[in-house]
Amino acid sequence: MIRKIITLMCSLTLLTGVVGCTKQDKEEESGKIKIMVSINPLKEFAQAVGKELVEVDTLVPEGMEPHDFEPKSKDLVQLNKSDIFVYNGLGMEEWLDKVLSTIQDKDRIKIVDSSKGASTITTEGKIDPHLWLSLKQAKNQAANIKDALIKIDEKNKEQYEGNFNEFASRLDTLYYENEQRFNKLKNRDFVTGHEAFGYLCRDFNLTQKSVEDVFAEGEVTPQKFKDLVQFSKENKIETIFMEEFASPKVSETLAKEVGAKVEKIYTIESKEDGRDYVESMKYNLDVVYNSLK
Repeated sequence: MIRKIITLMCSLTLLTGVVGCTKQDKEEESGKIKIMVSINPLKEFAQAVGKELVEVDTLVPEGMEPHDFEPKSKDLVQLNKSDIFVYNGLGMEEWLDKVLSTIQDKDRIKIVDSSKGASTITTEGKIDPHLWLSLKQAKNQAANIKDALIKIDEKNKEQYEGNFNEFASRLDTLYYENEQRFNKLKNRDFVTGHEAFGYLCRDFNLTQKSVEDVFAEGEVTPQKFKDLVQFSKENKIETIFMEEFASPKVSETLAKEVGAKVEKIYTIESKEDGRDYVESMKYNLDVVYNSLK
């Protein structure tokens, strides 16, 4: 933590010296609305709503856990060039307040909390921040981005609304297709490495048991592992799902203990295997359904 604070303080000092260059940089831009988002799913939502009218960058690099992100001076400079900054909220970006304090022109840059209006889940005293893993909540996040774009670019309101409706229709179609088939299942229990799928579970009335908590923190105690083994055996779990940022060894050990296979599932915090958001969610729902049917 001390190292992170020192790194950020250094970045803030550097930012003061270079932010003056942003005005000239702005004059050389393409005229598109510049959006900076915190994590990958928000990038996809912003691109779906803005299409050719926007240019979207992501603050947290591909392949990095958002909680471990340490903003550098170049990230802060890029943020200050943006017209809109969209963050997930609900504690996903632990560094958020410090980054927001670096924004030089708070009247110009529109700050968007994409979790506004969300129906949240609290597990063991912690709010689950993984809203985008619900098709319903993802639509709400995209709507918040759409509203922000209309506020700063009202002349293109009709296009933003049309783009949003098109994206929302894709999400609704995927949701209703899966609602019908999941409703027919008797088995509704599955086990993951990282407790990131609470919203997906709520959407389809499933039960999730996980090796690591919602923030993928803490060591797995012998008792928790024993409980997971017992749960898996009692509920005849045949698949243990493993995510990019969760420890594979624990999932593999659990799978071996209960005679299950290990299968990948996407948290979509980064873009994986070249799949976009809708493709990744379809894949997730397919593999979960196939493991339960």
